[in-house]
Amino acid sequence: MAGTSIKLKEELWAKVKRVSQAGGYSSPEEFVEHVLDKEIAKLDDAQSDEEIVLKLKGLGYLD
Repeated sequence: MAGTSIKLKEELWAKVKRVSQAGGYSSPEEFVEHVLDKEIAKLDDAQSDEEIVLKLKGLGYLD
């Protein structure tokens, strides 16, 4: 895994830990990486920033 880190609120991190353990992931970090990979894959074919914004809106991430 790369040396990059992100900060999450304690409440969210507790949920990540619980879900990753229940899902059989080797670590919460592995779970987060898997979820991000799956979500970003939905945007991979976008040809422009505008198309990314439209897709993010369609996925409910942006208003």
